[in-house]
Amino acid sequence: MKIEVWSDVVCPFCYIGKKKFETALANFEERNNVEFVWKSFQLNPNVKTNLDISLYEHLAESKGISVDQAKEMGGHAAQMASSVGLTMNFDKSVVANSFNSHRLIHFAKEKGLQHEMKERLFKAYFSEGNKIDDIEILISLGKEIGLNSEELKAVLESNKYADAVQADVQESQQLGVTGVPFFVFDRKYALSGAQDPAAFLETLETSFSEWRTVNPTVQLQVLEGPVCTPDKVCE
Repeated sequence: MKIEVWSDVVCPFCYIGKKKFETALANFEERNNVEFVWKSFQLNPNVKTNLDISLYEHLAESKGISVDQAKEMGGHAAQMASSVGLTMNFDKSVVANSFNSHRLIHFAKEKGLQHEMKERLFKAYFSEGNKIDDIEILISLGKEIGLNSEELKAVLESNKYADAVQADVQESQQLGVTGVPFFVFDRKYALSGAQDPAAFLETLETSFSEWRTVNPTVQLQVLEGPVCTPDKVCE
């Protein structure tokens, strides 16, 4: 069964939601039959990297609130993150566009490392204060999880996967996604936001039960006879 998640690397509740979903998935007996796919979403596609202002100042300007209110929002998110074992340091976070990060996640997906790349980018942005649209930084982060540096450089210095990112964004609009994280289960059920693990687990169980009804496990009736196997002689 496929689960698709639209999220942005600069979204604190996406990071928290990822952690809560993983907790639910770890308690789901059929987790080995679940395919998990990250989808791109940009909260602010027009934002430009700006090292001259703090994230709080950026939030205050973009949301029409005071800097103190922005700090209060950050404190609330950091506290929620701490409750699930994550560290968020908004004092260090750099205002940056996430488009290149999303391209990198698409590349990592082709290499079977999308989950590792997503986690590394979250940590880089929220905990380490890395500029997540900088090509050299992204190459370094990709190398850490096992991606080839030359391939990374070629991808990030081109427009490769730009169409894939835009396709994800357009698909989110067709589905009516207005906020992230947004979890879609087998294109039948959806959960919006960093829900509690119990809510994720309940939806997992419901959607999987329905999926299994139309995708039954094949069980063969085997009549045994003389065979040869790789680890023993023919008998």
